[in-house]
Amino acid sequence: MSYVITVSAQGSDLNVCVCVSECVHACLSVCMYPCVFVRPFNYFCFCFYICFPLSNLNISELCETVVPLEDPIITETTSTLQEWGVLWKQLYVKHKVDLFHKLRHVMNELIDLRRQLIQGHLAQDQTREIKRHITVRLDWGNEHLGLDLVPRKEFEMVDQDHISVSELYKLRHGDGCHVPVQHHLFINLKSFTYNTISEDADVFFSLYDTRDNKQIRSLHDLSSKDLKRDLYIVTHVIRTGRMLLNDSKKGLPHVQYRRPYGCAVLAMSDVFHTITDLKEEKDFVLKVYTCNNENEWFQIHENIIRKSSTKYSAPSTNYGLIISLQLLRGELDQIRRENQAVFSRALAITRKLGFPDVIMPGDTRNDLYLTLERGDFERGGKSVQKNIEVTVYVLYADGDTLKDCISLGSGEPNTSEHRSFVLYHNNSPRWSEMIKLPIPIDRFRGSHLRFEFRHCSTKDKGEKKLFGFAFTPLMREDGTTLSDESHELYVYKCDENTTFSNQGLYLSMPCCKEDFNSCPNLPSTLPFQRNPKETFWVSTQLCSTKLTQNVDLLALLNWKAHPDKVLDILGQLRHINGEEIVKFLRDVLDTLFCLLDDNTDKYGPLVFQSLVFIINLLRDSRFYHFRPVMEAYIQNHFAGALAYKELIRCLKWYMDRSAEVVRQDHIQEAMRALEYLLKFIVQSRILYSRATCGMEEELFRASIQELFQSIRFVLSLDSRSSETLVFTQAALLNSFPDIFDELLQMFTVQEVAEYVRGTLGSMPSTVDIGQSMDVVKLQSIARTVESRLFFFPESRSILLPVVLHHIHLHLRQQRELLICSGILTSIFSIINTSAMVHHITTESTAVEEIGVEVVLIIIIRRMKLYLTLLCCPSCPSLSLWRQLGGSAVPSARLRSRSETLLHYMKKIMFCNAWNLTDMEVFLPVQGEYVSTLLSLLRQMTEVHFHHLLNNFHSKEELKEFLLKIFCVFRNLMKLTIFPRDWSVMRLLTSHVIVVTTQYLSPALHKNFSEADFDFKVWNSFFSLTVLYINQPSLQLEPLTQAKRKKVLDKYGDMRVMMAYELFSMWQKLGENKPHFIPGMMGPFLGVTLVPQSEVRNIMIPIFHDMMDWEQRQNGNFKLVEAELMDKLESMVSDGKGDGNHRELFGLLLFVCSLLEKIEQETWRETGISFVTSVTRLMERLLDYRECMKGDEMENKKIGGSSNLMNFYKSEMNKEEMYIRYIHKLCDLHLQAEDYTESAFTLLLYWELLHWEDRPLREFLHYPTQSEWQRKEGLSRKVLHYFNKGKCWEYGISLCRELAFQYETLYDYQSLSWIRKMEAAYYDNIIEQQRIEPEFFRMGFYGRKFPFFLRNKEFVCRGYDYERLEDFQQRMLGEFPQAIAMQHPNQPDDALLQSDAQYLQIYAVTPVSDITDVPQLERVPERIKSFYRINNVTRFHYDRPFHKGPKDRENEFRSLWIERTTLILSRPLPGISRWAEVERRELVEVSPLENAIYVVENKTQELRTLISQYQHRQHHGNINPLSMLLNGVIDAAVNGGIARYQEAFFDKEYINSQPEDTERIAQLNDLMQEQVHILGVGLAVHEKLVHPEMRPLHKKLIDQFHMMRAGLHQVSGSTCCSVCVCVCACQCKYSEQSLYVAQQGLPAGYTGVNSPRGILTTHSHMSPESVRLIHRHRSVSHRFHLRKRCYSNLNVTTF
Repeated sequence: MSYVITVSAQGSDLNVCVCVSECVHACLSVCMYPCVFVRPFNYFCFCFYICFPLSNLNISELCETVVPLEDPIITETTSTLQEWGVLWKQLYVKHKVDLFHKLRHVMNELIDLRRQLIQGHLAQDQTREIKRHITVRLDWGNEHLGLDLVPRKEFEMVDQDHISVSELYKLRHGDGCHVPVQHHLFINLKSFTYNTISEDADVFFSLYDTRDNKQIRSLHDLSSKDLKRDLYIVTHVIRTGRMLLNDSKKGLPHVQYRRPYGCAVLAMSDVFHTITDLKEEKDFVLKVYTCNNENEWFQIHENIIRKSSTKYSAPSTNYGLIISLQLLRGELDQIRRENQAVFSRALAITRKLGFPDVIMPGDTRNDLYLTLERGDFERGGKSVQKNIEVTVYVLYADGDTLKDCISLGSGEPNTSEHRSFVLYHNNSPRWSEMIKLPIPIDRFRGSHLRFEFRHCSTKDKGEKKLFGFAFTPLMREDGTTLSDESHELYVYKCDENTTFSNQGLYLSMPCCKEDFNSCPNLPSTLPFQRNPKETFWVSTQLCSTKLTQNVDLLALLNWKAHPDKVLDILGQLRHINGEEIVKFLRDVLDTLFCLLDDNTDKYGPLVFQSLVFIINLLRDSRFYHFRPVMEAYIQNHFAGALAYKELIRCLKWYMDRSAEVVRQDHIQEAMRALEYLLKFIVQSRILYSRATCGMEEELFRASIQELFQSIRFVLSLDSRSSETLVFTQAALLNSFPDIFDELLQMFTVQEVAEYVRGTLGSMPSTVDIGQSMDVVKLQSIARTVESRLFFFPESRSILLPVVLHHIHLHLRQQRELLICSGILTSIFSIINTSAMVHHITTESTAVEEIGVEVVLIIIIRRMKLYLTLLCCPSCPSLSLWRQLGGSAVPSARLRSRSETLLHYMKKIMFCNAWNLTDMEVFLPVQGEYVSTLLSLLRQMTEVHFHHLLNNFHSKEELKEFLLKIFCVFRNLMKLTIFPRDWSVMRLLTSHVIVVTTQYLSPALHKNFSEADFDFKVWNSFFSLTVLYINQPSLQLEPLTQAKRKKVLDKYGDMRVMMAYELFSMWQKLGENKPHFIPGMMGPFLGVTLVPQSEVRNIMIPIFHDMMDWEQRQNGNFKLVEAELMDKLESMVSDGKGDGNHRELFGLLLFVCSLLEKIEQETWRETGISFVTSVTRLMERLLDYRECMKGDEMENKKIGGSSNLMNFYKSEMNKEEMYIRYIHKLCDLHLQAEDYTESAFTLLLYWELLHWEDRPLREFLHYPTQSEWQRKEGLSRKVLHYFNKGKCWEYGISLCRELAFQYETLYDYQSLSWIRKMEAAYYDNIIEQQRIEPEFFRMGFYGRKFPFFLRNKEFVCRGYDYERLEDFQQRMLGEFPQAIAMQHPNQPDDALLQSDAQYLQIYAVTPVSDITDVPQLERVPERIKSFYRINNVTRFHYDRPFHKGPKDRENEFRSLWIERTTLILSRPLPGISRWAEVERRELVEVSPLENAIYVVENKTQELRTLISQYQHRQHHGNINPLSMLLNGVIDAAVNGGIARYQEAFFDKEYINSQPEDTERIAQLNDLMQEQVHILGVGLAVHEKLVHPEMRPLHKKLIDQFHMMRAGLHQVSGSTCCSVCVCVCACQCKYSEQSLYVAQQGLPAGYTGVNSPRGILTTHSHMSPESVRLIHRHRSVSHRFHLRKRCYSNLNVTTF
């Protein structure tokens, strides 16, 4: 029915808002249980107190174990919330905001649900529902957090000890029972805004199906099939007021009319796309469209859906409906409990139009839906057409109007009459208006409907004039109701004065054409005259559980009134609608058995057919819920004590005719009804025995025996030529397992089992009868195994052989593997249950023990050959089976039939390359067969394995069995049979494997050792153990502490168990150990890489054994060493091993020391050397692996790769590995765009090659080519990288090398190309600008750094424009745990050995080799600068200090410099931006030398910058030049070099320090040179300065003149003193000067190059507030005395 909301208007605009109050949940839960432990913990911003209910406390020593007696799901929720709490915070840190908020919401819900469970005030169904909600949320959270899957059964965790592996597997992958789910749509009208209506309006909601073009009306009780329809929410707006909206009359109208206004639609597909979660409420806006022509009103919704825009008008923008929708799922009672706030208000529930998909017993309804379709009326002499209104009444037989029997919509009060809306000026109106008539059942008979038609005038009075009526009775004379169809009613004339007080006057007249035809004797004059031109159509639909519209059903129920028509009535029963039958099920069954008792011979076959039809009717999903009604009838109401005889006779007669009849539809229906037929038979026999004290018992047993003979006869027929017989057999097999429970009421377990065994044995043994029949046969067997009969030990021993026989037949032919696995799963589940009962029950019967043993023994006997097919590559599977089946030896054929299970599991599950095509069939069932295999192995005891292994007739059979089962286990660990989040199943699988291996290993040692040694079997065993120990699922270290403890408590460390088994078997090898040396060195090494100390300790003796045996045989263990090195590198590179692994080989040193008494000295020393090398390699490999992690920075990766590459070259001498890491390092440089370093790295490989034609194999990305070609290709690649790195000077030498080779080969084309490239490099050197990089010294102190960095110093070449602060931030980002040291002092031992990371960084200055720097004055500065910062191995940094008392008048006189020079192991740039410091030198620089150094440095900086501006490299920006000139000139005037003049040009100083005379002259010369450079700079500045900056330039000129004047004044007096000192000391210092020149002027005496860490102060050149700073440029010094200065000095002296 429609959902209607009536709103009232108070003005021109109307807003209707329905508000839903929000529920505020309390955040503090109170536990009503007595508590033994209360612990507060915080979630979010609330404080919760977790109270454990009354518990058992086990106190052991200092530990308390709390074992709660609460519901297990409460315990699980508590522990899960604790685990989630940690992970939830990590989500915030990892910026997973969406999951963070969702998880918080779910955790709050879980806390609230847990509180409700703890309170314990819920009903049983409510508790179950809350548990369901909890488990759904727990599983959701575990899945999204990547946690383990928790297997559940009925909402509780499953203990794998109390369930078989197969059952455990099916808990996740089982099909389950798909119960139809009801859906409900909650609609909330929030607002209805309209501008053009000033009247009341009704809003009708309904669901419309566009495919069937009909309304389904329901807003609740929607099925899944309904949701798949093309549904729309249709909204009709009907106003109540004037006939026309534009009526100009004022005031309220005298008469109000219901008039159509507008319609809105909303596609449910849009709703489903928007509402993604259940219970999520979303708002939707619906535009209300108006109809252009009221004649089209009946289909306006269809026009809107079809977008026929010409037939309706669009609304304005502020016009429409706002509704909120919510999709709910489940039973209505459940939803009512979960949404009490919603249901607490006046909520209208709209039921489905018609019966739902599932009809529930007890569902009582009696609704008649009436639709006013259309009418055709005459104009009646009027000039315009009529405005017709229809009034509907429901009247009883006495003429009274039934009160409140008309409903316009859900939620509206019922009325006694209904007035339709009026279509303006329309004589053929089409309303399509539906109403509901909820008429009481006792009032239905005799009631009728009357429709009165009135013309609504639009004149002033607005009268409604009656002009006709129509009627129809609700029930016919035969007792049936009005049929569900459209009815054309006669319209009779009348006027306003007509009264209907005597309804008998018109009820005697025909209401329609059918009624007229059934009344031939009508009188000639009638009280009312019919207008033949006027008709009225209505349609009805009855939804009643008490009334019927079927004549045949009424005739059957009233058969005694017409006994002569019984046969015809029974024949018509199958044509009755099923809804009608199930409504009267009990009455119909009573009638049938009453007929059977009345005349068995006459009615027996037809009653049997009718009973079969009704039973099959209940198999329909719509009526499936009526099966309990049928069963209740059989148990409580059925009274046919003699019926069993006729039912058995008819059933047997049907079966016996199955071989003769061509059409077997009736036989198949009887077979499908077998279950309930047996129920009737057994209940009838029980009633008969009860009435007769057990008479005719033997006859009954004989009849049942004959019935089973007929069943076996049907199943034994060859159906390959008859499709109808196949269906008959299939129907019988489907129903057969359902009769076991009924038979157990009359017979013993053994008797029923014998009946069933004989029946299953009668089925054909071949599987060639057809695939569909195979399925049915196996499904019947599966249901037999799952039946209650199979749970009895007495019956299992009888049924199991025939069951396994049929499974064997299908497995052998690879048929229906999924069903076979299900049968085996059920068998093992029963075995497991029986074993549990055996352990729990103190007095278990011997029969139960025998039942379990029989099952296992039979399956074990079928185990051996099951492992054959896959591991036999020489022959396909089918041919092998034919060979086995066709063997001449009867015993072999017998064994092939009895040794199936494990062999076929192996065949199905694990496919080798030679049989891959066959295996595609088995991939979907691999999990089922793996779980079946594990179930078998898990339930086998030592006795079973002993029986199995002793049952082999030869060692070859045993060998094949062991090889195949080991192969099964290996594949189980390799393949992803079980998902990674299913750790329970993975751990259980590992436990089964290790236990089985322990049982099988004695047989391996007993049969294949010493003289009978078999390498293949032993190698398979060792491979299995290695693979087992390395399983990811067994690595406990990454697990949380709680989970690790849980696994250890359950299984222990299974890696240790298998390691001991491996060690034990290795020791049993004896003299056969050399067969596995060095082949098993790599796999065993993989075991030692497992981070478990006990496993590693177990493996040490094995490695010692390998070394010892290799030494005995070859006198060395080079093979062992080579194998170990290769495997170690590959494994660690793949991510295995850890830091503790370094200590493992240290233990071998102790083992080697124990050999002194029994081994030669050389063996011990060689072993120690070998272990040391391996340990060093392991250190570097682990460092490399750590650095190569995805989140590490490039510098770490480059450092680790470079360290390992150098180790392979210098210590291991492994050229191939060395070359591999050269290319890995090169790739890392390219990723970081370090092209210069990439070129130097490739040069390492280039240097290994020669210009020869020796052929080289394909290697890495290089093809097969000659050595000359490879070196040439490398040369070109290196040149390319040098070019991109702007190191053209290095590329020039390589160009010359290539040119020489091309010239030798007369390859002038290539020679021309290389010469052009060389010329281009020269051009680039001259023309392109290169940024001088900074250099930084880094110290890595502490044990937490990688080995290649730990407690070492490096110098790094910075990136372009990278300054000290930037570099420090970058390095701290790469080492986030490091602590930055704020001083340059060397660390002490405590800091070096600390478990932390300390990072010391400061800038250093490169010191170039003098011979490499061009000294000519005409060489451009950009050429010189390259040699100053490239190919550098020496760097220094300075520390200022005052030696002796500080000179207070001029501090520069006592300011000394401590200069530290770092000598690198290799020059920069090179294969890395880093180079390790090899050693350091320390010298002290005097104050005068420091002054020389500072002045020369600043002069060089001026010269470089001025040169750049002369070449126009700064593009007009002269700010750097202005700042530099201002800094030098202003400092010189206000202090600066003037302070140097005061300090060192003083006569007193010159006389007191005669040894510094030459340096004083040099300082004076440098000052003069600086003045000259400043003059040049000012000239350049004048040309480029902007007019606005002219005042600054003038200031600089003035200050420069002052500076120059002061310098000349001091220099004049100084030069005289210096000249005298030079003459006096010339001989004294000549030898020293010569020595200094020969030594290349060490830094301690010459101040070579500008330091990157020099003094900086608050004022220029002040020694106060000293700190290390960074300088932008480095400038070379002139290391010779200027002759021009000395000549001037001499002239001045004279």
